Amino acid sequence: MGSIDHSPTPAPAGTDAGFEPSTDELLAHNQAYAAGFEDRGLQVAPMRRLAVVACMDSRMDVFAILGLGNGEAHIIRNAGGVITDDVIRSLCLSQRLLGTREVILVHHTDCGLQRVSEDEFKAELEAELGIKPWWSVEAFTDPYADVRQSIQRLLHSPFITHRDHVRGFVYDVHDGRLHEVTVDG
Repeated sequence: MGSIDHSPTPAPAGTDAGFEPSTDELLAHNQAYAAGFEDRGLQVAPMRRLAVVACMDSRMDVFAILGLGNGEAHIIRNAGGVITDDVIRSLCLSQRLLGTREVILVHHTDCGLQRVSEDEFKAELEAELGIKPWWSVEAFTDPYADVRQSIQRLLHSPFITHRDHVRGFVYDVHDGRLHEVTVDG
């Protein structure tokens, strides 16, 4: 399979200048992928009994960062990698139905949520749409403090039954290293 150019120059946020849908191109990539597909025998339950909660940032290849392969872990991603009700739901299912026993949190430096004001963003949406979002943006200024908060949310959730192996990290987007964060600071 040929190399894929992953370096388009993005247009400024909120504009469609230069935007072209890429679904058809991605479907062509899938055809090439399917032609050499080798993961037919993977089980539904992750082999490492591991769940990873990470930010959706496109600079983070969670599999490469952690040296994981397909079938080894559940990967749950959202804006900021924060512990929300939906992440708790996913982890509850992962633990209770699919046997995971370890949770790793991966936030990162230079996160987009560090540049967002929760109140301002919600006010903009309300002004434009006539309704204020009922969900929390979960903006933060310090990724290390946010990892600590996320660990605490997991440790205090009655839906997370396996809490003995919960660890959190901040991924540095400038050097590729993980920096462990503990609840104690």
